[in-house]
Amino acid sequence: MEDANKQNEQTNNSDKEQLQNEVNPNLAFTNRIDLSELQEGIEAIRIELHKVIIGQKGMIDLLIATILSSGHSLIEGVPGVAKTITAKLIAKTMKVDFSRIQFTPDIMPSDILGTSIFNMKTSEFEFKSGPIFSNIVLIDEINRAPAKTQAALFEVMEEKQVTIDGKTYKMEAPFLVFATQNPIEQEGTYRLPEAQLDRFLFKIEVEYPTLEEEIEIIETHHNRKETNKTDVVKGILTASQVAKFQKQVQEILIEKHLINYIAKIVTNTRENPFLYLGASPRASLAILQASKAFAAMQGRDFVTPDDIKRSAIPVLQHRVIVTPEREMEGVTSKQVINQMLETIEIPR
Repeated sequence: MEDANKQNEQTNNSDKEQLQNEVNPNLAFTNRIDLSELQEGIEAIRIELHKVIIGQKGMIDLLIATILSSGHSLIEGVPGVAKTITAKLIAKTMKVDFSRIQFTPDIMPSDILGTSIFNMKTSEFEFKSGPIFSNIVLIDEINRAPAKTQAALFEVMEEKQVTIDGKTYKMEAPFLVFATQNPIEQEGTYRLPEAQLDRFLFKIEVEYPTLEEEIEIIETHHNRKETNKTDVVKGILTASQVAKFQKQVQEILIEKHLINYIAKIVTNTRENPFLYLGASPRASLAILQASKAFAAMQGRDFVTPDDIKRSAIPVLQHRVIVTPEREMEGVTSKQVINQMLETIEIPR
């Protein structure tokens, strides 16, 4: 009799779960992917970074989302707002190879990718790899190099490989490019080609710290005993863990009506009278990837409209161009995208 009651109870519970899943499909996603390790890893990275970096939560979260999406980010801000140090410290927390390339007007593609050198002993050419062959590559002041050098990054950023002398060399995973630029200084700089801008998942605009954060920065610097402030940051994640998290993000679910929402946002940029250039389908895929990353960072294995809205501005603002007339009026791409998001109906 007791066994029969247990069986009936299990059947009833199963029926309840099935009914709940039919009423609200999102409930079916619960525990579909175990994101606990991912969230613990992200939180550990934040803790390590904030040993050195005061504030800048937005930049840090976008850089973490870049990693989870297996993308690249363009970090824009005035000098001294922790762009470079944050990128360096993130690489340190991940226990992966890191290289830094300082772009200058005279830098050549071979200085980045590498070159073939003739070996006198073997009478053969041998390939000597450049600094691009690393897991995380920080390109400082990317807009100081001419177009010929910028073009050298196209293949490696899109396909994660380089072709030299007819031979293709694959990058080791993870492969991420973080590039910095100063939006104010124009002397000795070059405008980045649209084809290259399109290869950056995010454009991250770094703001000045608040008054409270500025005070904390001064006090922390005054009280710090370490001569090298990066020494306090420890390695947290391995390359294999990062690869695992990236794979989990790929498995995040998104419903059809939210895919339609992404498509509406991107196609609207091509029809907007305030924009001279709209976003390409690559932007749609970027919003999809970023939305999945933000969902995973929140511990969800499904995308919501808020994830998409959160992704839209950092994904789109560097991919669209405001018309000259509107630009003269002081209208920015961020303002146009914000206005656009307010007019497009949010799916529920």
